[in-house]
Amino acid sequence: MKLLRVGPAGKERPALLDETGSIRDLSGVIGDLSGDALSPDSLARLSAIAPESLPIVPGQPRIGPCVAGCGKFICIGLNYSDHAAESGMEVPPEPVVFLKATSSIVGPDDDIEIPRGGEKTDWEVELGIVIGSVAKHVDEADALSHVAGYCTINDVSERAFQIERAGQWTKGKSCDTFGPVGPWLVTTDEVPDPQALRLWLTVNGETMQDGSTATMVYGAAFLVSYLSRFMTLHPGDIISTGTPPGVGMGMKPQRWLAPGDVVELEVEGLGRQRQTVRAAV
Repeated sequence: MKLLRVGPAGKERPALLDETGSIRDLSGVIGDLSGDALSPDSLARLSAIAPESLPIVPGQPRIGPCVAGCGKFICIGLNYSDHAAESGMEVPPEPVVFLKATSSIVGPDDDIEIPRGGEKTDWEVELGIVIGSVAKHVDEADALSHVAGYCTINDVSERAFQIERAGQWTKGKSCDTFGPVGPWLVTTDEVPDPQALRLWLTVNGETMQDGSTATMVYGAAFLVSYLSRFMTLHPGDIISTGTPPGVGMGMKPQRWLAPGDVVELEVEGLGRQRQTVRAAV
């Protein structure tokens, strides 16, 4: 299934994308795509519903983040060896873990806002993992059974805040609009191998990133298991798994986003995003 949320920011309702590309309203079936609605039992019930029995959402509504009530937005740094190299850093012996504020989460086509004082706003296409059931000290072999599905993420970063102003990476990752998520939450039955997905990103039509999750240093199952040793993962938590090479920071000369730029990105089978960049108001 491809699940999504539509409507004005803060007032989204759950929906399903049918095989014809029509959006079907799920608000009469579940309250939202959060918490228990992401459990295996709930997803099984949703998959048993005939899409044609659900009302069509008319027009072209705004698509919001594909998950509501995210408790933790967990990111993995330097998880592609070639991206680590372009960043001038070594592949870490264990995953680099940092948190991105949940207030950064926006819809896949919402604008990216360069924050006040921002000088080096960058892009990062990433595979997102959405947790569907509580995971604590889970084995790698069982880890993916705790996953509700996958999504496309742009881990937008303000490198000056992240790298040049001391402290941890979080403050360069957490600005408003820095977490476009979606358009869809694609359930695991439609993604038989999360380590075999192409992912790409363009800026103003120019290809910047073109990679594959096959080259991730630490794969999806390992990451879920690893993170569950340090924190309990709950339904609706999002894991952003790292980015392939091609970010602005790694270019010579370096390149940063500017107002008016258009960013497009996609993870194979998980849907495309399109954002216009604007200055902070």
